[in-house]
Amino acid sequence: MNAHVDLKTDRRDWVFDAVARIEADYNRSADTHLIRIDLPSAPGITLYLKDESSHPTGSLKHRLARSLFLYGLCNGWIGPGTTIVEASSGSTAVSEAYFAKLLGLRFIAVMPRRTSPAKIEAIAFYGGESHLVDDPKTVYTEAARLAADTGGFYIDQFTYAERATDWRGNNNIAESIFAQMAREPHPIPSWVVVGAGTGGTSATIGRYIRYRQLKTQLCIADPAGSVFHRHYNDRSVEEIERCASVIEGIGRPRVEKSFIPDLIDRMIVVDDNASLAAMHVISNRIARRCGGSTGTNIWACAQIIREMMARGEQGSIVTLLCDSGERYRSTYYDEDWLKQTMGCTRALQAELSSII
Repeated sequence: MNAHVDLKTDRRDWVFDAVARIEADYNRSADTHLIRIDLPSAPGITLYLKDESSHPTGSLKHRLARSLFLYGLCNGWIGPGTTIVEASSGSTAVSEAYFAKLLGLRFIAVMPRRTSPAKIEAIAFYGGESHLVDDPKTVYTEAARLAADTGGFYIDQFTYAERATDWRGNNNIAESIFAQMAREPHPIPSWVVVGAGTGGTSATIGRYIRYRQLKTQLCIADPAGSVFHRHYNDRSVEEIERCASVIEGIGRPRVEKSFIPDLIDRMIVVDDNASLAAMHVISNRIARRCGGSTGTNIWACAQIIREMMARGEQGSIVTLLCDSGERYRSTYYDEDWLKQTMGCTRALQAELSSII
């Protein structure tokens, strides 16, 4: 009996120490910047980029990974020696590998084989292992199998993303955005535009908007090959054969449990060519390479800006700079890859440059 009590006490002490390590790591990190983009062709309308690439692991998913680890620890699912397993398109796995290393835990990422080499390298840098699969739709079952085989824990971002983060505040991304907007000419954004991979970010922002009784509307920019916009228009559509998109991190072949369509005011569907064109335009505008999902957001923002101009409206729009383009040197920023994989983006870039 005493030995059992001692083991429980040791485990609880380890969990307390693990939470303290994560909180200390957070305390060492500054908040991410909000970059203002003036729009000379759209007087009275201002675009802002929430730069999530400045997190220690370089993407928006750093916030999610921290929340998922704290959620698992405080629910008693993660303890000393627990192997952490995740299904991911890459960025979440990079951030989770970081936190697993912080706690001294083994980490295995189950990802599609087409995941960018830079993400696989980043996971390895933090001591994580990559388990690649040919069919992206099998990442869930393969992650669950590996967790069972290793006696580990499937951390499952696609289920827990919408509940692991405190949507009422606690410096979540929504609270951070609105606090940073407080001294701007239009402090309450007309729109916040984000993509959806798990749906966790849109759930957090949508709930926060309602909780704070704000007039801001929430738009999801979704790749044309994704299921989310189809489900938004027809709730009976819950899965498609595959997500035919090259934009990593957003868009899915199935509706994830963390995706909550009732919190969303609008969906804008974006073709991959448009996403990559917008990625290059905004990268040139801020003199820093952004990832493809940022381009998806920017293209949707441009559509909203055009509509606001046509109605004579003024206001602000906030979107996310999700991750750095350095992770996509061998794809989105490689001319040969673009020629072989995508159609012409030059005309789309010129079209967007007249707005952004």
